[in-house]
Amino acid sequence: MSRRFSAAMVPSRGLRALCSVLLVGVSARLALGFYLPGLAPVSFCEEKERQRGASEIELFVNRLDSVESVLPYEYRAFDFCTVESENRPSENLGQVLFGERIEPSPYKFTFNVKKQCVPVCTKTYNTNNQEDKAKLDFLKKGMLLNYQHHWIVDNMPVTWCYNVEDKQKFCNPGFPIGCYVTGSGQPKDACVHIFSTQDTFYIFNHVNITIYYHKVENDGAEARLVAAKMEPKSFKNVDCSGPPMDLSNKFTGELKIPYTYTVDFVENKEIRWASRWDYILESMPHTNIQWFSIMNSLVIVLFLSGMVAMIMLRTLHKDIARYNQMDSVEDAQEEFGWKLVHGDIFRPPRKGMLLSVFLGSGTQIFIMTFITLFLACLGFLSPANRGALMTCAVVLWVLLGAPAGYVAARLYKSFGGEKWKTNVLLTAFLCPGIVFTDFFVMNLILWGEGSSAAMPFGTLVAILALWFCVSVPLTFVGAYFGFKKRGIEHPVRTNQIPRQIPEQSFYTRPLPGIIMGGILPFGCIFIQLFFILNSIWSHQMYYMFGFLFLVFIILVITCSEATILLCYFHLCAEDYHWQWRSFLTSGFTAHYPLLRLHHDHGPDLFPLHRNNWILCLFLVCYQDLQCGESGLRALVCR
Repeated sequence: MSRRFSAAMVPSRGLRALCSVLLVGVSARLALGFYLPGLAPVSFCEEKERQRGASEIELFVNRLDSVESVLPYEYRAFDFCTVESENRPSENLGQVLFGERIEPSPYKFTFNVKKQCVPVCTKTYNTNNQEDKAKLDFLKKGMLLNYQHHWIVDNMPVTWCYNVEDKQKFCNPGFPIGCYVTGSGQPKDACVHIFSTQDTFYIFNHVNITIYYHKVENDGAEARLVAAKMEPKSFKNVDCSGPPMDLSNKFTGELKIPYTYTVDFVENKEIRWASRWDYILESMPHTNIQWFSIMNSLVIVLFLSGMVAMIMLRTLHKDIARYNQMDSVEDAQEEFGWKLVHGDIFRPPRKGMLLSVFLGSGTQIFIMTFITLFLACLGFLSPANRGALMTCAVVLWVLLGAPAGYVAARLYKSFGGEKWKTNVLLTAFLCPGIVFTDFFVMNLILWGEGSSAAMPFGTLVAILALWFCVSVPLTFVGAYFGFKKRGIEHPVRTNQIPRQIPEQSFYTRPLPGIIMGGILPFGCIFIQLFFILNSIWSHQMYYMFGFLFLVFIILVITCSEATILLCYFHLCAEDYHWQWRSFLTSGFTAHYPLLRLHHDHGPDLFPLHRNNWILCLFLVCYQDLQCGESGLRALVCR
C-alpha cells in the first residue's frame, strides 16, 4: 500500500521535465529582469525614435560641499541658474540624513544632439546693492574654500577627470565653483598653472560635457548612458570667447556672469551599463593598502589567538585537572589565583541596571552593523543606490528593538534585579535619547548656518515616529520575553560575604587595564578607519565593503580575545569585578579615534559668522579644525 501511495505521489518523467524547463525559464527571466530599486537601466533614443524610449536627458544638481568646510550648502544658496517650475525628485531617508538635496537644473539635453556654447542664464550683480554684494561675497567665499558642484545624469555623477602623478587619471565626482589667486600671486586649487592675476577670483561658468553611451544589443536605436564627463572652463563673453571670467576684490560697479555649456555624445562599445561605475571607483585605488591592513589585522588576531589558546590549553586544563585530582583538604587549601574567587565570580556587579541597558543597546547596534555590512557586500547598498546605506541602517536599528529589550531584561534578571519597568524604559530611551539630543543640538546649529545638512522638521518627526511607534514597542516585547524566561543558572553558589580583594599591581588596575585592552583592536582597524573617515571628510565614495566586512569580523574576534585575556589576568589577581571591565575593555577601542587629531589634514570651518565657535567645539573632538582666512583662525579653532 505504501509503495502504491508513493508511486501516485511522484509525477511522470514528462511532467518533471516540463516543470524543470519552466523553472529554468522563469529563473532566467528573473535573472535578466531583476534590478535593485531605483537602479533599473533607462534606454534613450534619438528624437525621431522617441516612441521607443526617452530622448530628453535631464541633469540634476546636488548640494555643494568642500574638504575645507564641514557645512554643505544647497545649489540655490550660491545663486546659480535654477529652474522654478519643476518639482524636486523624491529623496529617501538616507539622502536627507547625509544632507543631499537633489533638484532639477536648467541644463537639458537631447540624446545624440551635439550643441556648442548654449547660454543658460546671466547673473547680474551690482556692488552698490547690499543684497547683490552679499550674494557675490558668498560666491567668493565658496571659491575660496573650494566648494564643489555635484551633478547627476541618469543617476550617475558627472565626473571631472584629470591627470595626476605618474600619468594616472583621477576622476572626481565633482568640480569646483572656481578658484582664487592670492594677493602674492600664488594660485590655489584649480587655479594652479591656469590663472595668475593677483587677488582675483575665477569662476567656472562654462562646462564641456561629454556623455558616453552604449548601444543596446540587437537594437541599433536604443542606447544606455555609461559615462558623463565634464571639463570646467571660464569665459567672460556669452559666446564662449575672450578672457576668463574674473572677480577682482577691488572691483566696484555692475558685474555680469554668463553661464553656458557645450554637450557632446560619444559611443563607447567597451563599457557596458552594468560596469559604468568602474572608471570612477578605479580612479581611487587603495587595494594594496587594504590588503596590508588585512594582513596587519590577521597578525594581531593570530597573536591573540595563540595567547588565549596557550592559557586555555595549558594553564586552565592543567589547573582543572589538578583540582579534580585533589585527595585531601590540605591540597584544597593550596588553591591560588582564579580558583580563590569561585564563590564571588557571579556576584551581581555594581550598577547592574546600567550595564544591562548598555549591553542591550550594544546588541541592537551590533546586529544592525552586521546585517548592513552583509547586504553591502552583496551589492544592495552600492554608491549607485543613493542613501541606501543610511536608510538600511536606520530601518534595521528600528526593527531590532526586540533583541535589545530581550538581552537587557535577561541580563538584568540574572543580576537579581527587580525594577523591570525602569530597565525597559532605560533600554528604550537612554542611549537613543542621548544620540538624538546630540543630533538635535547639532541640527539646530546647522539650521542657524543655513546648511543643507540641516534636517527638515518633517524628517525629524518621521524619525521620532519610527523610534516611539516601532522601536519602543518592540523593545517592550523583547523585554517581556526576557523577563518571562527563566534566569541564567550559575554553576557555583555565591558567597554571602564578599571576599576582600588584595592590592593590585599597576597593569591589573581597572583604568590601565581598560586602556591597554583597547589598543590591540584599534590596531586592527585603524587603516580601514582612516579610509572611512577620509571618505566622510573628503566627500569621496566608499565602496570597499568586502574589506570592511572582513575587518569587522576581525575586530569582533580581536575584541573577544583581548577581553578574555585581560579578564583571565584580573581573575588571577583575585579581582572578581569582571563584568564592567569586560564591557569597557573592548568598548574603549572607540575612544582612540577621538584622541587621534589630524593636525595637517583637518577640514576648515566655513568662516561665515563669529558664533561658529559652538560648531567648532563640537567637531574639534574629531578633527583638528583650521578655520578659513577671514577671521576665525586665531580665536576659535586654535
